[in-house]
Amino acid sequence: MTQRPGLTFSHVGFFAADIDRQADFYRSVLDFTETDRGVLPGPHGPLRLIFLSRDPNEHHQIVLVSGRPERVEFNVINQISLKADSLQTLIDFYRRVRDAGVAELMPVTHGNALSVYFRDPEGNRVELYWDLPWYVSQPCRVVAPFDLPAPELLAWAEHHARALPGFRPRSQWRSEMAARMGITDFQEPQE
Repeated sequence: MTQRPGLTFSHVGFFAADIDRQADFYRSVLDFTETDRGVLPGPHGPLRLIFLSRDPNEHHQIVLVSGRPERVEFNVINQISLKADSLQTLIDFYRRVRDAGVAELMPVTHGNALSVYFRDPEGNRVELYWDLPWYVSQPCRVVAPFDLPAPELLAWAEHHARALPGFRPRSQWRSEMAARMGITDFQEPQE
């Protein structure tokens, strides 16, 4: 075993003062593919989000978020995300975090993933998540009932996602992204 079971590192999100310039850099210089973009409400007005990936198995490895102030003391890191190896692992960590009394605990569905957000002791946002077996267009964020047993939470998430734009099997989305990325020998991962 090369790592502890339960969680793996997945993606990073950070604020950008010039989101279009940043996205252009990651696309043109580092060969990322833009997978989605959109707007979500933020505490000080709308936030633009641009999702980027180099891997058709990952919806995004980087998410750029508008709104970085010009002042130097602002933390450019939007979140640190860790991927759970199962829905039950995610629920177990949700309970552990809830019981620790961390700040700003927020369990949500993104339509294509279930996530738990919270702040670490220095105020950095942390996300724990588990991918769902389907895809919906992003961004999407709706509070989710994480106190349900795993099978009921999964059924709730699917019922909700089926009504959202872009709903389709995750395998179909991965194949589409592989084609957009120019990957001709893409193989579905063995789950």
